[in-house]
Amino acid sequence: MSQKLLFVCLGNICRSPTAEGITNHLLRSSGHKEAIICDSAGTAAYHIGSPPDRRMQQAVRCYGLELQGKARQIQPADLREFDLILAMDRQNYRDILSLDPQGKYAEKVRLMCSYCRSHSDEEVPDPYYGGEAGFHYVIELLWDACSGLLESLVPGIQCPPLPSRA
Repeated sequence: MSQKLLFVCLGNICRSPTAEGITNHLLRSSGHKEAIICDSAGTAAYHIGSPPDRRMQQAVRCYGLELQGKARQIQPADLREFDLILAMDRQNYRDILSLDPQGKYAEKVRLMCSYCRSHSDEEVPDPYYGGEAGFHYVIELLWDACSGLLESLVPGIQCPPLPSRA
């Protein structure tokens, strides 16, 4: 049975769909696409139904990636349904835990950067109000974290390095 991962940021249009897209790409390229089911959500309702941010879509294309899906808000049922819920920053982490007042699912919620192997960041910065460089940095950071995450979950997986920018 496949593990289920949920990536969570604020609006579900930049960071979390990028983590979902990178993870799916790494699973496909390593021949493990059936091992894990990925989804993403936001803690806020700002962008429900919207596609990933056009600037992030443009940035990921530079690495040969593509983002899918439409923004949705995390629901309490997600805490039961998913095996691991990955928050992009501490505020998202707190907002996710607030959906679980009894703390039944707290062990499933982790900070995404805790899986980084070569970056020392503790949070994935929100590139929404920054410039182009911020989107590329988030891609590099998430590639590192997603690779570390998959290496911790899928025995024998070998994640490729981030492709050079086109």
